[in-house]
Amino acid sequence: MLLLLLATFQTHATLEGFHLLFFVGFMGHSAVKLVAAFTPRAPAIAAPLPDEALPAYTIIVPLYREAAVAAELVANLARLDYPRDRLQALIVLESNDPETQAAFGALDLPAGFQVLIAPPGAPQTKPRACNLALERAQGELVVIYDAEDAPHPGQLREAAARFAQADASLACLQAPLRIEPDPRFLPDQFALEYAVLFEVLLPALARWGLPFPLGGTSNHFRAEALRAVGGWDSYNVTEDADIGFRLAAQGRTLGVITRPTFETSPATLKVWTPQRARWIKGHLQTLAVHARGPAVATPRGAVALVLTLALPVVSSHLHGPLFVWLLLQWGGSLLDLCSAVPAMDWMLVFFGWTCVAIAGAQAQRRAGHRLRSLPLLGAIFYWPLQSLAAAKALRQFVVAPFHWDKTPHAPRAAHPSLPRLLARTGRPLP
Repeated sequence: MLLLLLATFQTHATLEGFHLLFFVGFMGHSAVKLVAAFTPRAPAIAAPLPDEALPAYTIIVPLYREAAVAAELVANLARLDYPRDRLQALIVLESNDPETQAAFGALDLPAGFQVLIAPPGAPQTKPRACNLALERAQGELVVIYDAEDAPHPGQLREAAARFAQADASLACLQAPLRIEPDPRFLPDQFALEYAVLFEVLLPALARWGLPFPLGGTSNHFRAEALRAVGGWDSYNVTEDADIGFRLAAQGRTLGVITRPTFETSPATLKVWTPQRARWIKGHLQTLAVHARGPAVATPRGAVALVLTLALPVVSSHLHGPLFVWLLLQWGGSLLDLCSAVPAMDWMLVFFGWTCVAIAGAQAQRRAGHRLRSLPLLGAIFYWPLQSLAAAKALRQFVVAPFHWDKTPHAPRAAHPSLPRLLARTGRPLP
């Protein structure tokens, strides 16, 4: 109500205040990416464990309407290099998904693989399915994978070695998610965005000792740490972001490993928008919960919430409208219809894009990709799209907070033109 009164009676001063606040926030958000790009990764010094010293491991794979990728997923998980007598794979299907149940029923599953059918119930979400599997998990370590995942065969061994080396406070290790190359605009930008997050920002946050929102897959947990916080929040549509801060609130730490999981990208705006809206809505949920919980009570927790949730959420909602306003004011100034764009706004835009370009170049190098400048420039047009998804997320946050927008996946063989397209860019398949 105070803001409404200020906007009514002191309109100009209120707008100037918000303008300055956004300027400071966006500059800080961009500067964090720049500093992260020059923060070296922590050295990986964990020695591999012999087979007899490896702990029991449980893989949890929650699926819904994924019949098309069932065979490919099992093949990808079967490539994991881990003793079969210490590996449990729990594939959780929904009771109202007979197609996926039939697809797995037709497969000859490897030893240790088990299909669980989640009983009917609400909310029908990924974290609820994960919690059901956690009750049956026998491993000391637990990892989550998604339908489209192709994890590096040595990923479980690397995580097990890191946990064995660290003290008990280390609760989770996040593997980098790498998007398989696709030269089309939207997948290319999605891959760059993932690279900046998983190759630059999260390793830097881990090195700085700050908690961070986990990725939705390839999170390796100590099972006892998961159970100590009550598992995942079944009502949060980004349960991965939430549980990272809940673990941190209990004094646990998060880390990263280097062996990646390869994923595919949403190829069209029709698929990308609902997925991104769900992520933004989940970050709003997580921010609303943890801004009044124990995570924000410590300086590290408060800083991490602002850097990883508050600033990205605000940016996703405002970047598109402000970008359009900037273009309109620039065009209007050329026609002498309005005043020129303030110099500080141009500085903000170019500083932000420069920071992301530097972080993107570093991310491409760390991911083993050939440095390509076109995706770095393409981010200028990709960022405003976030506001389309943010508008949908804000509406759903009010009217349908627990609705889960399902992202469809297709097997990699469904893209026969991809090798030909990649040959033009010189980018190899993983």
